Amino acid sequence: MSTWYARGKLLLTGEYAVLDGALALAWPTRRGQTLNFEPGSDLLHWHSADADGSTWFEAVFQPRNWQILHTSDQEVAQRLQQILIFASTANPGFRPTGQVRTQLEFPRHWGLGSSSTLIANVAVWANVDAYALLAATFGGSGYDLACAHVNEPILYQRRDSLPWVATANFHPPFLAQLWVAWLGRKQDSREGIRRYKACTSQITPEWIEQISLLTQACLNTADLPAFEDLLRQHEQLISALLDLPPVQEQQFADYWGVVKSLGAWGGDFVLLTHPGKEASLRQYLYGKGIEVVFRLEEI
Repeated sequence: MSTWYARGKLLLTGEYAVLDGALALAWPTRRGQTLNFEPGSDLLHWHSADADGSTWFEAVFQPRNWQILHTSDQEVAQRLQQILIFASTANPGFRPTGQVRTQLEFPRHWGLGSSSTLIANVAVWANVDAYALLAATFGGSGYDLACAHVNEPILYQRRDSLPWVATANFHPPFLAQLWVAWLGRKQDSREGIRRYKACTSQITPEWIEQISLLTQACLNTADLPAFEDLLRQHEQLISALLDLPPVQEQQFADYWGVVKSLGAWGGDFVLLTHPGKEASLRQYLYGKGIEVVFRLEEI
């Protein structure tokens, strides 16, 4: 049996700006997804499990042409079929038969990278380029793939459409005062990207540079109030572009710190600054029906 592992991701810079070359600060999560493969029969049997061990997807493929012979979810099977077709086209020797089991370490509806960790694992398994596989299937900037096999925060940027990655020295003295919370809904990144692309005329090199400078400044500040001001500026830039109110205006207008969207703007997780006691933050969020809360350094 062979096993591959990829980590999930959190992104400070909006996913959309990264598509056009903005510098991004991203964190790999402690939780990820494993892919186990055991060679066997003439078919490929696929089994995917959620974080609690429950099966959320099954399928059987004919590797000669990747025909779907059986599945519990046709839409998911077709997406996986697309991944397998590209992998075997890029590497003609990749025609596996046997048993595959994927296991998530975080609930798949959290939006921490159930798709990106799958792409990262399949790319290593099939010995193909992960970024090319992503571009041919889910699309996106690729920062999530850069997080898949690292243990530290990273800087990520698309330079001439190619990924550039560097370790980010993000260990500010206020790190313990940064929290993340799940809003209770999964953002459709592809829908968000379509909305962003509709604003193409407003996405200028100067706008991208502003985002990049804010990202760099976040690394260089040791002062929480200054960091909070940078987060507000970032939210205002994205808000004006998309013509959408920031998440703090929508859901946390009475919050004492700063709340910033992470990743695909407006969904999944948010970053919160909180210099006070943990109990007060949890009480506030519980009052809004939000129960999934972590220190940034914990997740």
